[in-house]
Amino acid sequence: MKEKKSIWIVEDDPMIRNSLKILINKSSHLICSQTFPSAEDYLQVLQKVQPDIVLMDITLPYMDGIEAARRSINFHKDLKIIMLTVHQDSEMVFKALCSGALGYLLKNAGYQKIIDAIDELQKGGAPMSSSIARMVVASFKKNKKHDLSARELEVLVLLSKGKSYKMIAEELFISHDTIRTHIKNIYRKLGVKNNINAVTKAMKNGII
Repeated sequence: MKEKKSIWIVEDDPMIRNSLKILINKSSHLICSQTFPSAEDYLQVLQKVQPDIVLMDITLPYMDGIEAARRSINFHKDLKIIMLTVHQDSEMVFKALCSGALGYLLKNAGYQKIIDAIDELQKGGAPMSSSIARMVVASFKKNKKHDLSARELEVLVLLSKGKSYKMIAEELFISHDTIRTHIKNIYRKLGVKNNINAVTKAMKNGII
């Protein structure tokens, strides 16, 4: 008999959290082994144990789910995270995916779609609600107006959070020389000369 895949849930609403746990445990091949009401509680346990998949809410009491996802990848670079949220804003979706999440579902997706998404992720897919997929396309089109690559956008988002070049290099698992090359390209494409101007212009123009 195959071992069940371990699913963790990070959700501050106890009713939603418990409902998701019950739904997942109905599956013959999945088990909800941990639930957490906050990102802080989740990250504390994640340092010691790695689940197969995490269902992550975005709106959490203190640290939000996007930052929690970003920190999760620092602990386990191959961790699979699905954002499960009510947010349908294209910029929120884009930032969530830049944080390391591999899927993005709306909470009203329904039981079977959530289970299907977990299975799809296990097979190497990137599950999204259809409306979210359209937003991702729109977001990337919008962000392409300055011709920034996906990696350059990731670097820019991390810069906007005050990360140093060293921290960005470690988080993205690339060399310092590669980071400097990305920064140089970002400056050239945005027509700026420093980090502050790059982030300010990117935010003003809706790039991040």
